[in-house]
Amino acid sequence: EWGGKTIFVPISAKHGMGVEELLEMILLVSDMNEYKANPNRLGIGTVIEAKLDKGRGPVATLLVKNGSIKIGDPVVVGNTWGRIRAMEDENRMKLKNAGPSKAVEITGLVDVPNAGDRFMIFEDEKTARLVAEERMIRAFNEEKNASSKVSLASLFSDLNDTSKELNLIIKGDVQGSIEALKGSIEKVNVEGVKISIVRSGVGAVTETDISLAVASNSIIVAFNIRPNQKILDLAKEKSIEVRQYNIIYKLLEDIEAAMKGMLDPV
Repeated sequence: EWGGKTIFVPISAKHGMGVEELLEMILLVSDMNEYKANPNRLGIGTVIEAKLDKGRGPVATLLVKNGSIKIGDPVVVGNTWGRIRAMEDENRMKLKNAGPSKAVEITGLVDVPNAGDRFMIFEDEKTARLVAEERMIRAFNEEKNASSKVSLASLFSDLNDTSKELNLIIKGDVQGSIEALKGSIEKVNVEGVKISIVRSGVGAVTETDISLAVASNSIIVAFNIRPNQKILDLAKEKSIEVRQYNIIYKLLEDIEAAMKGMLDPV
């Protein structure tokens, strides 16, 4: 309707209008452009969503772009890896394999990946583990920025602190919560102080997070997750503060107060 090659379909989720037409147009475009995939190769694709499930551990929803994936396959997802232990489709039906364009929820990963991460299947577990470890080391080296330790309490009191940047590491239960948190935190505006989110991710607070907090002068924010005692003891030993929240407004209030505490006295 607007000219050019872009399909135009009026659609309303509220009234259920245009959904059938949209699906037909998607199929038409795919036929016209001859989109193809090879189901007989090792699978690759993208993470749609990821979360930490109390019963099942790290859970990721994968969209297969090319190739096929099956139960037992070693997989590298972003900076983590694992072996696919179980696979379900959108109707909670158990699957043994999934081909191109299929979306599936898998378990068996070592850690929770980020939404948008790419995944790829490997032939053997050893290679998958080595690739993931190399990626993790590279990501850590990129993120770290050697500096001194800090806590929210010290920011309130230490008005002579020359730093004008508040570094945060954010860990949460689901990717959606973390995206909402990052969006809200970035809107907190205190003139003269800026916020830097060093790392954000789904899952429990780990020793790597503590090490990164030490190196980058960061405070760890745990949203809707409870760090275990071993991690809390390590954080205390390294003088790193781990702040736990389950209400976003309380978190934002504390961050704003911390930022004001960093300003020079008038």
